[in-house]
Amino acid sequence: MNLRHLEFFKVLAHTQHMSKAAEQLGISQPSLSYAIKKLEEELGVPLFEPDGRNIKLTHLGKEYLKYINAGLNSLDQGNAIIHQLNNPNEGHVNLGFTYTMGQQLAPELMHGFSQQPDNEKITFTLGQSNTHHLLEDLLTDRYDVVLSSYVDRINDIESDSLFDFIPIVRQEIKAALPINHPLADKEDLQLTDLAPFDIIMFSKRSGLRPLMDQFFNQAGFRPKIKYEIEEDHTIIGLVQYGMGVALVPNLPQLDQSQVVLRHLLGMNLDHQLYLVTRKNHFLTPSVQRFNQFVRTYCRQNFAGQHRLL
Repeated sequence: MNLRHLEFFKVLAHTQHMSKAAEQLGISQPSLSYAIKKLEEELGVPLFEPDGRNIKLTHLGKEYLKYINAGLNSLDQGNAIIHQLNNPNEGHVNLGFTYTMGQQLAPELMHGFSQQPDNEKITFTLGQSNTHHLLEDLLTDRYDVVLSSYVDRINDIESDSLFDFIPIVRQEIKAALPINHPLADKEDLQLTDLAPFDIIMFSKRSGLRPLMDQFFNQAGFRPKIKYEIEEDHTIIGLVQYGMGVALVPNLPQLDQSQVVLRHLLGMNLDHQLYLVTRKNHFLTPSVQRFNQFVRTYCRQNFAGQHRLL
């Protein structure tokens, strides 16, 4: 079915006058008559009937017009949305990030980006989850870009074949202890200091879990894992109520009146965070602009200053 013929039908249905419609469309009257005839032949019903010197819609033509109006209006809206999304100054970014990054990094990046000239009208849709879920959703286009950890495989496929992982910032890993814990009075700890205590551990689907396992292996002991949890604030809640101690990324907004975070000596206990996009995948100009901002901002404010998150 020819889209132009549908547009011709819509104009003719509103004017109900062949010469006026042809003039409005900028085509000849025979061309308009031919287009309407082809449309009626395809549908197998008459859409117009004579009305004196003019024409009018048939009953079926009136019914058809309702759907043509709705369809063409939806198409116009879709075209407008695509134009908007492809406009670098008025686009949209679907951004996913891990739970930990919601405390500081994601809001800091969004705020800094929105303060730059020409970015004020770019909007965001936000989502949070663990790294595995975020990358799975990135594959299905729920997100344009993800801020997360690194994992080797997604759905038994090597992650490097699916995604571009761009390092942006390193995040310190600290020990989380209840305020009344015997180690809480120490400013700095060794990882081996945690060996006698129950550990609240990140779940195996967390991008942090392989790193935590590596830290404990390097320290030479197997942690006494009591619970495995996906989200860091739940881990903090369990620590607060004395159910164990934990290793967590630095949480700058954590109220340390009930749970304290302590620096760990003797090892490079930090964790690389990445900006992640799909390989060979179209990105709108606004998403490309945001990605470039993230890379530049993190290079200047973190990596360039040897600063951890």
